Amino acid sequence: MALIDKALIIGGGIGGMCAAIELRKRGIAVDLVELNPSGAPDGAGITISGPSLRALRTVGVVDAVLRHGGSWKAIDICSADGSVLATAPLAPALGAEDLPCAAAGIMRPVLADILGQATQAAGARVRLGLSFERIVQDDDGVDVVFTDGSRGRYELVVGADGVNSKLRSLVLPGCPAPKFTGQGSWRAVVPRTRVNSTIFMGRTTKAGLNPVSASESYLFVLDRRESVEFIAPERWPAMLAELIAEFGGAVGDIRRALLDGSLANHRLLYRPLMGHIVPAPWHRGRIVLLGDAVHATTPHLASGAGIAIEGAVVLADELARRHSLEGALAAYAGRHYDRARLVVSASGRMGELEQSGGSKEEHQRVMLQAMEALRAPI
Repeated sequence: MALIDKALIIGGGIGGMCAAIELRKRGIAVDLVELNPSGAPDGAGITISGPSLRALRTVGVVDAVLRHGGSWKAIDICSADGSVLATAPLAPALGAEDLPCAAAGIMRPVLADILGQATQAAGARVRLGLSFERIVQDDDGVDVVFTDGSRGRYELVVGADGVNSKLRSLVLPGCPAPKFTGQGSWRAVVPRTRVNSTIFMGRTTKAGLNPVSASESYLFVLDRRESVEFIAPERWPAMLAELIAEFGGAVGDIRRALLDGSLANHRLLYRPLMGHIVPAPWHRGRIVLLGDAVHATTPHLASGAGIAIEGAVVLADELARRHSLEGALAAYAGRHYDRARLVVSASGRMGELEQSGGSKEEHQRVMLQAMEALRAPI
C-alpha cells in the first residue's frame, strides 16, 4: 500500500510521464499538468542507451519504442575523414540481456506520443496548457492554485518541469541555475546509411549519426561556443555546413546536402548545452524534484532522458516500500544521486576534452567506463 493517495506532477516530459505511469501502478491517483498546450515536444532524434531501454521496459513501453525506432549493437568511432578507428561492441544492461539490441534511437515526438498514450491508459488525468500559479504546503498536504484559476490539494507534488524549473526555486531557494557548458548542439534528421551508431572526432567538434528508424538517422554535432546566443533558424544550414567542413564520409555527404538545399531547414535544430547536478536532498516537505530540474546533463552519454526515467522508477519504488513520506523522498535521492552525478560529470568531462582538442583516448575511456557503470541495476 502506497504512502499517499493523490499526487500532482508538474511537467509532462519524459520523466514526468514515466513518473505518472509508475505512480498509477502503485494505486496513486495522478494529475499531470504540462505548460505546452499541444504536449508535443520540439526535437529531432533521441538516443536511448541500454540502461534506458531497461528502464523503459520497467515502465512498460520498450516494445513500442523498439518497433517505432532504430537500434544498434555497437559504436563505430571514426576520424574526421570517416575512417573507422575502432568499433566498440555494446553490452546490454544487466537484467536486459534478452532485449534484441544494446541501444536504440527514436524521434523525440514519437517517444512522447508513446509515453502519452501509456500515461492516459494508466489512468492519469492530463491537463495541457497549464502550470501552477501558487503552491502552499502544510504537514498534511499541498494546496495548488493553477494558472487557469482552478485549485487542487495533493499529498505529494513532483516537479518534473525541466532544466529551467520554476518549482526548483521554491523547493531549493538559492540553488544556482544550470550553467552553460561551452558547447552547442546541432541536430538534423537524415537518411540512414550506417548500421551502427557512429561518432566522428574532429579537432574541437564532434559529430555522430544514430539511427531513429529503419530508414532515418539523426546527425548530432557538438561545437565549441563562447557564450549562449540566439542564432536565427535561417542561419542554421550555412553555420552547420561550416562546422562540419573538416568531415568526410557520411558527414561530408550531409554537408553537401546542406549546401545544395536538399536538406530542408525544418529538419535542423540548435540549442546551447546546459548542465548541473543539485546536491541532495531533492525535496522539501511534500514537494520533490525529478529529472532535469536536479540533474540536467549534456548528451555525451545519451543518458539524460534515461536517468530521468530511472528517477521516476526509483521514486515510485521508494514510495511503495517505505513507512514514511520523508523517508521515501530521502531514499529516492540517496539511491538515485550517484548514477545521476556519474552521467553529469562524465558527460561534462567528455565535453571539456572535445572543446580543448584533448586526448581522444581519455575521451573514449571516460565514455566506456561510464557506460559500463550504468549497466549495473538501478
